[in-house]
Amino acid sequence: MIVWIVFLSAIVLFLALDLGIFNKKPHVIGAKEASKWTAAFVTISFLFSGVIYWLYSNSYIENPDGLKPMTASIKYLTGYLIELSLSVDNIFIIAIIFSSFKIPKKYQHRVLFWGILGAIVFRGLMIYFGVIIINKFTWTTYLFGAFLIFTAVKMLFTKEDEEFKPKNSLIYKLLGKIIPITNHTEKENFFLKIDSKIFATPLFVALIVIEVMDVVFAMDSVPAILAITSDPFLVFSSNIFAILGLRSMYFFLAHMLEKFSYLEYSLIAILTFVGLKMLLKDFIEVPEWASLGFIALSLIIGVIVSLQISKKEKE
Repeated sequence: MIVWIVFLSAIVLFLALDLGIFNKKPHVIGAKEASKWTAAFVTISFLFSGVIYWLYSNSYIENPDGLKPMTASIKYLTGYLIELSLSVDNIFIIAIIFSSFKIPKKYQHRVLFWGILGAIVFRGLMIYFGVIIINKFTWTTYLFGAFLIFTAVKMLFTKEDEEFKPKNSLIYKLLGKIIPITNHTEKENFFLKIDSKIFATPLFVALIVIEVMDVVFAMDSVPAILAITSDPFLVFSSNIFAILGLRSMYFFLAHMLEKFSYLEYSLIAILTFVGLKMLLKDFIEVPEWASLGFIALSLIIGVIVSLQISKKEKE
């Protein structure tokens, strides 16, 4: 319990410093600043595997599956890479949402800050109940596995022109019935008072749409990591590090998304692999290093192929 309290306190402290000091004044986050933060988050995330090893070596945290320290570290890294790779789709959707609601670049960080804060809460709840369900009803593992393969097949055959349009979504229409929406943006405000009436600004609408879409994406990512481990701390920590790094990664990749168009096939391969692993768990035991290797290799190949094809198209 102490480890959980320290970990959650560290997250709250970082978020407080982020909004209160590092990004107190709204500003446009350039590629250079975003690349530094992205490198910092990825480095810290990988170094945390050492903390995992230390915690499990000294039995400082509950270990329901009786994992060895090295196994726990590998499972954490595998889960982190899965969450990181699946967050790429999130970045595409966030870019579309910001473009659709014409959110000024200097205020995008504020929207993502509150969006990620909400994502941490929702992911925490989904992980908590997901772990309970898998541990109590082991047969649900097969349902999760089948769902992941279904998602992979759906991604493979989804046409590129089937673009998500936030203003046509059910979320936007329902929100409009709850509170009036204005197209006017005033600084970083989420709400405006016009003629004694409260209106939601595009920033607030974008925030709500991002929150709901994150829950939708979590329907894929949470089952995917539960295929690797049902250890609550490993699942939660790998999710949190991937989510915290999502903002800087968005600003780093926002202008280069077209270059990574073939990365989607890596995601399809990863979801299929994880889904099959869940379905065949009683027949085939895949070593932890093999899972980590496959996922890492899939991402590397996806990035290399995307960059090579993008380079050829420019020539």
